[in-house]
Amino acid sequence: MPQSSAPTQELSCCNLFSVKGLIVVITGGGTGIGLMIAKSFAANGAKVYIIGRRLEVLQKTAETHASDASGEIIPIQGDVTSKASIEDVVKQIHEKEGYINVLFNNAGVAGPKVDKVADSGEETKENLYAGQDFDDWKAVFETNVASVFFVTSAFLGLLTEGGKRTKGYSSTVINISSVSGLTKSGQSQLAYNTSKAAVIHMSKMMAKEFAGLKIRVNTIAPGLFPSEMTTDGSDEGNVSEHKGEQQIPAGRAGDVKEMAGTALYLASKAGLYTNGAVIPVDGGMLLSGPSAY
Repeated sequence: MPQSSAPTQELSCCNLFSVKGLIVVITGGGTGIGLMIAKSFAANGAKVYIIGRRLEVLQKTAETHASDASGEIIPIQGDVTSKASIEDVVKQIHEKEGYINVLFNNAGVAGPKVDKVADSGEETKENLYAGQDFDDWKAVFETNVASVFFVTSAFLGLLTEGGKRTKGYSSTVINISSVSGLTKSGQSQLAYNTSKAAVIHMSKMMAKEFAGLKIRVNTIAPGLFPSEMTTDGSDEGNVSEHKGEQQIPAGRAGDVKEMAGTALYLASKAGLYTNGAVIPVDGGMLLSGPSAY
């Protein structure tokens, strides 16, 4: 039953935000934001399965970032744009665990970059129309949108089982979108921004559709965080770094602690009453221009 009060010890950070013993799956978990989330959950006692196409990258992440953690990071090679591959990943985790508690849909691609709107219609046409093809948009939506649907659908059985096996807990899907899906600026990447807006709306529909299954669905909309998508690459430990000032209220890119805090909140007991939410973690970026938030 809901309580207006609780023993003080239950309100400690260690208790309230605990993810110890949870089974977590993260797509695109080898680098960037996926790595940040994987590290934070392993550091707090969760068993984390990271999924990606590059097995050597996943293995390096597990070796580098889980050796001193109380939890685990376990790599599984998989392609989120292939139903056969998704089914194989689900089968492996089903055989090892029988359930999961948390699914992070994090895998994504940037898509085509195009010049901004020019002074003339004809020049703008050349920038937008001639500078990209239907296949460019298909590839973006296949990874950024369709994969979220298919991966989530494939894990529904394990998610519902996780809710049954973990007392006092409702399983959760956390989709990593972007503030690019909320800003009204095209940012010279209309395909990417449109795909991230689609993820946000799909997450809200999932939250409504899966309510009867006792599965919560929320969205994190990151601003600028260091990743292979936003920097020149990553170091030998798969960590990316973004240097320099940014023209936003925070004045800088986000870091692992800020992503970890939001992810842990949504997946822990602290977030059990949060469902269908979109949480920008952007250093105030959306305050700097028109947005749909």
